[in-house]
Amino acid sequence: MKTKFIAFLAVIVMTGCASQPDYRQASNGGFGYTESKLSETQYRVHFKGRGSDKSKAMDYAMYRSAELTLLKGYDWFVVTDRETMVDKERVQTSPQVGFSQRYARVTECGVITCRTSYHPTTLFESGIFVGGSQKSEIESILNIEMGKGTRPTSATSFDAREISNNLKPDTES
Repeated sequence: MKTKFIAFLAVIVMTGCASQPDYRQASNGGFGYTESKLSETQYRVHFKGRGSDKSKAMDYAMYRSAELTLLKGYDWFVVTDRETMVDKERVQTSPQVGFSQRYARVTECGVITCRTSYHPTTLFESGIFVGGSQKSEIESILNIEMGKGTRPTSATSFDAREISNNLKPDTES
């Protein structure tokens, strides 16, 4: 019964993690957006995501730049520098046969407090390994300069309201 309960909790935790939207504020160097103030009108906007979709990462960085521009009371921004990096890691696992011992963490909560305990579990593993998996992270970094009034005519200047309307992410995914 405890094993079923632990498996149920693991599914709930994994579902909760998987349901986070791609576009969100990053915390502790995790996935999402951050920005750094360089001067009164200049910022560095950084978006880090899972996968290797360069256009999606760039769209999120551009959207955050537009959001930030509007939040600071400006009308437009110019991208003065940009960089996109994809970090791919191939994860190989080898076939395993045998027993392993792991510890299951169980947290039981009452009305006032919670108690966490660890229980040893023995697992028999066997199988044939075919292939591997690939984990990718992508980062898009933009340096922007914000302004008011008439927007510059350069190809790297953008109307913040227009970008905000056109690139608004689906926060339900």
